[in-house]
Amino acid sequence: MASKKIAVLVGSLRKDSYTRRVAHSLIELAPAGLELSIVELRDLPLYNEDDETDPAPGAYAAFREAIRQADGILFCTPEYNRSVPGALKNAIDVGSRPYGKAAFADKPCAIVSVSPGALGGFGANHHLRQMLPFLNMPTMPAPEAYVGSVATKYDGAKLTDESSRAFFQKFMAAFGAWVDQHAA
Repeated sequence: MASKKIAVLVGSLRKDSYTRRVAHSLIELAPAGLELSIVELRDLPLYNEDDETDPAPGAYAAFREAIRQADGILFCTPEYNRSVPGALKNAIDVGSRPYGKAAFADKPCAIVSVSPGALGGFGANHHLRQMLPFLNMPTMPAPEAYVGSVATKYDGAKLTDESSRAFFQKFMAAFGAWVDQHAA
């Protein structure tokens, strides 16, 4: 069976963010058959329909093509003000256009939210879950992933919390099965 390509969207732009560390841990712990790569959001201009041309502007076109080439999407998001960061929302807006030609359509996905607080980005996770049905994205319902107190789980870039490691492996195995079940 061919590997499934997974686009990983990290909502935090900071290169050493805890969210990015979690994303790298998930990539490392993914089961055989999943090929994950981070699709960067930092150079994606704010979506403006006035900029929409045929062909699409370079950054929009490159982002949309990266999403189209993926068999699934893994969203890794911190929580900003009980929601997703603006960079992630912008990426969703760019990928959802032009209307009727969304790059995200029919892509199975999962969400991991990250927070230094105890709730693990619960608000961001659920706010993102509200957006995805409109994009026709089958979203993995369980296990849900809320990584709270994330600063206690890492020593630098190294995941040191063994219970988190075990959970990440379980989560990624479930996501692999979800992608196999729902990928076009």
